[in-house]
Amino acid sequence: MGRPVAVYSVPRLLADGPSGQSATEIRASKGRRRLAMLTAYDYPTALALDASGLDLILVGDSLAEVELGMTSTREVSLAIMCHHVRAVHRGVVRTHLVGDLPHDSYRTPLEAVESARALVDAGAMSVKLEGALLPQVAAIIADGIPVMGHVGLLPQTHAERRRRGRTPEEARQILEDARALDHAGCYAIVIEAVDSDVAAAITAAVAAPTIGIAAGHATDGQVLVSTDLIGQLPEPPRFVTPKANVFELVIGAGREFAREVRSPDPSAVPGH
Repeated sequence: MGRPVAVYSVPRLLADGPSGQSATEIRASKGRRRLAMLTAYDYPTALALDASGLDLILVGDSLAEVELGMTSTREVSLAIMCHHVRAVHRGVVRTHLVGDLPHDSYRTPLEAVESARALVDAGAMSVKLEGALLPQVAAIIADGIPVMGHVGLLPQTHAERRRRGRTPEEARQILEDARALDHAGCYAIVIEAVDSDVAAAITAAVAAPTIGIAAGHATDGQVLVSTDLIGQLPEPPRFVTPKANVFELVIGAGREFAREVRSPDPSAVPGH
C-alpha cells in the first residue's frame, strides 16, 4: 500500500482560545490600547494571523488587486467577497473578523442590509463601508450588524489615488464625515491616506477608535494589507516596510523543487 494521504487539520494551538472581541469591546478600547488589524483572504493566512495576537482581521476588497490580479477594488463582487470571508472564517477563532462591503453593494439602505447580512452569514462579525453614507449605516446597525466606517481616500469611488485632506475644505469635510459616522454608531473608523495632522484631529474628535493606513501614527491603531506586510508581491507600497520577503522565498522554493525533480538522483526527487 502507498503512503497515507495527509489530512490538513487545524492545529490544537490555533483552535483553542477565546472568541474575538465584540464590536462593543473594540469601541470601548479607545484610549486604553492600540488596535492592530491586518487583511486576510485565504484559510492558511487566516490560521497564521489568528495566532498572532491581532485585534481584527479584515477580509478587504483589496483582494481584488493583491489576490485576484484585478486592476481596481471596484471589480470585486459581493459573491467573491462572501467566498473569501467563508475561507478566512474557517481559520479564525479568536480574532474579530470584518467583511468589506464591495463597490455597488450598498447603494440603498435596503441593499446595504442585504449585503451586510450576506457577509455575516458567511462568517463576518461586522462589516466595513466607505464614506459617510449615514442612512446605510443606520439601517445595517438597526439590523443588528456592527459597522466600521472609512474616511479619507475611498478607493471604491476615488478614481485618483492621492492623499486626501490637504486643503482646509477637504480636511474639514473628512472630519465632518468621521464625526457623522461616529455619531451614527460606527464602532471604529478607518482613516486612509490623509496627512497626520488631519488624522490626529479626527482621532481627538470622535469617540470611536480610529485605525490608520498611510495616515501617520496619531490614530488609535493601524491596518495594513498583509500581502504588503509579508512581501508577497515584488513591489509593496512606499509607506510599507515589509517584515518578510515571501515573493523571493516562493521563487527559491520553486527553483529548488524544479532542480530536485530534474536531478538524475532518484532519491532527490520530492515524494521519495
